[in-house]
Amino acid sequence: MIYLRSTLFFIGMVVSAPLITLFGLLVSPLPFTVRYRVISQWAFFVIWWLKVTCKLDYKVSGLEHLNSIEAGILLSKHQSAWETMAFQSIFPPQVWVLKRSLLWVPFFGWGLALLKPIAIDRGAGRKALQQVIDQGIERLQSGIWVVIFPEGTRLAPGKKKKFAAGGAMLANKSGYPAIPVAHNAGSFWARRGLLKRPGVIEVRIGAPIYPEGRSSSEINQLAEDWIDTQMAEIESL
Repeated sequence: MIYLRSTLFFIGMVVSAPLITLFGLLVSPLPFTVRYRVISQWAFFVIWWLKVTCKLDYKVSGLEHLNSIEAGILLSKHQSAWETMAFQSIFPPQVWVLKRSLLWVPFFGWGLALLKPIAIDRGAGRKALQQVIDQGIERLQSGIWVVIFPEGTRLAPGKKKKFAAGGAMLANKSGYPAIPVAHNAGSFWARRGLLKRPGVIEVRIGAPIYPEGRSSSEINQLAEDWIDTQMAEIESL
């Protein structure tokens, strides 16, 4: 049954992508807020369809930490494609720091390109880092949240990499807070493969890490330590 459910989910996700991309292209001349509202409907559909077909839902704790924040930098664990869609229903309008090649993916990438992502060349070194800071500040000052996966790539449950400095440096240079996010999506939606396990993904949002009086390395270490602690708890349940 899990194979059938996962196949039905995959078909719905793939068939719906070109449709929302078409709508996205139609509204492309309109402001970001309108484009975001239209294109994010695909993410809302996918998360709903996932619950219907695969019996996979999610729960969130820590939303109260966002109440007094106009915009911030989400430093999140990255385990699957799930969080790139679910975050659109959990957090305010956002953009993502991502590798530029994703924009070339048919339909998915085209729609993504309409949402003002910070698309970097990972091999560009300091130039890419400066791009994250410059474009990140512009997005934040416009009231748009910035999502950064500081480990740089999707990792299987139980795996971790040292956090890259980009997100913490953006917080330090912009004055906007960094908000750590932990979740166990990879235990249900693997980074590779078709199958989606039923269950409830747990998302935990940490208290904002304000940059005043803190160096970039301190911000990064606080976020990494908090996420590591939460992941150890979540993955032991």
